[in-house]
Amino acid sequence: MKLDELIEHLDYKDLINFKNVEITGISYNSKTTKPGDIFVCLTGEYTDGHEYAKNAIENGAVALLAEHAVDAGKIPQILVNSTRHKIADIADRFYSSPSKGINLIGITGTNGKTTVTHLIQKILEENGQKCALIGTLGYKLSSNGEYRDAKHTTPQAPELQATLRMIKDVEKIDNVVMEVSSHALEQNRVGGCRFNGAVFTNLTQDHLDYHITMENYFEAKALLFKHLSEGDFAVINLDDSYAEKFLSVTPEGVKKYTYGVKKDADVKAKDINFSLNGAEFTLVVRNKILSNTTPQDGESSYKVNLHMNGMFSVYNVLAAVTASIAMGIDVQTALKALENVKGVAGRFEVVVKKPLVIVDYAHTPDGLENVLNSAREITPEEGKLICLFGCGGDRDATKRPKMGAIAERIADKIIITSDNPRSEDPQQIITDIIAGLKNVNTETVTVEPDRGHAIALLKTIAGNNDVVIIAGKGHEDYQILKDRTIHFDDREEARKVFEGSVI
Repeated sequence: MKLDELIEHLDYKDLINFKNVEITGISYNSKTTKPGDIFVCLTGEYTDGHEYAKNAIENGAVALLAEHAVDAGKIPQILVNSTRHKIADIADRFYSSPSKGINLIGITGTNGKTTVTHLIQKILEENGQKCALIGTLGYKLSSNGEYRDAKHTTPQAPELQATLRMIKDVEKIDNVVMEVSSHALEQNRVGGCRFNGAVFTNLTQDHLDYHITMENYFEAKALLFKHLSEGDFAVINLDDSYAEKFLSVTPEGVKKYTYGVKKDADVKAKDINFSLNGAEFTLVVRNKILSNTTPQDGESSYKVNLHMNGMFSVYNVLAAVTASIAMGIDVQTALKALENVKGVAGRFEVVVKKPLVIVDYAHTPDGLENVLNSAREITPEEGKLICLFGCGGDRDATKRPKMGAIAERIADKIIITSDNPRSEDPQQIITDIIAGLKNVNTETVTVEPDRGHAIALLKTIAGNNDVVIIAGKGHEDYQILKDRTIHFDDREEARKVFEGSVI
């Protein structure tokens, strides 16, 4: 693609040394820049891409997208107000707007995004449609396929647009369900993406190290809904305290659907029961939102039996079913798909039978509370609920004492350890967690900074009738320390400790 074609619709402020060179790729890391690339000088939290422009040129960059002129000889420079936002525009242009030919569904919220994307993928496949998934675990082209690596929950714009183009043209897949993080929305990584539908799961404290306030966090999430167009759909958790705000920012002409347990939503769950086998409930749907129901008043009811457990699983299923209804899929088809789902890797994943050891990705106050409440529902009367967790370093520190307080309140015993400490002192993170406890009693509270050693302690702490939640890392198979990243998988560690009782 010629440079003039790439920037034809770009809102730039100046051109320097313009030459109509051939652009064969987009890069923003000078180390991986290839001959023919346009190098985007991204300004981030820790680095400034302008400082690496010369390195990119040495590696073959033929043009720069920058916020200010750099000393780069006679190479063309396109100056814009924000490279972080404009990289999405040129990526969309370079890959010929792949999302416009795809049924693209975005899922956003603090918790539940990963599970909901997997559930919607399953439903679409049950309905005879191919569906690709993009999210925390990477991307995959079918529910039975292998995950392919992704660096972020939502990839940077060039990788995202390239992936969408590949899904559409090479794999011939017309449906994509994608996790959309608040960072990706605020940083415009999904700029240029044409979403046909958006799903909101919930909004609770997380990422305040980045967003600073809950209002900023909401505004970032809300961008997904604000950019919907007439004929698109929005699915919103009516039980969440931010539901009305999301409904109010969704444009006129967008079809709005609500789900919930506590409030009078379009799609509801009632008569909910939990057991070791999973969750059971009655699904109640307003007839007016069903495409194949007459009369349009009244409600239709369906019995649901899940292999998944916990109230959060009920909400995730409601979100997925409501999205499928919005896409015109029969409810019975959706439920058939969901009743066969065993769960998602690292989400309330049972890894040991006796004691019952469950690994979960919960790393926020709300997430931990939901998981522990769900575990409490299936803890035998004669058993104890044990929670092993830590908090990540270089992340929102205000949630640490809150998570400590939640664990102390719901669990019978807690083991406080490290998560991904990153550059922080693990002991300081633990001290922050302990600040939320009312009583540091060695009978109920154990501190072990080494996560591997902490999991090994379960052998002596947990009895056969106990339920253990290992929270925070879920599917992750690594641990980020101050000076290196090591292989570490909570599931592997737990299975090693309880070898005779592995699922």
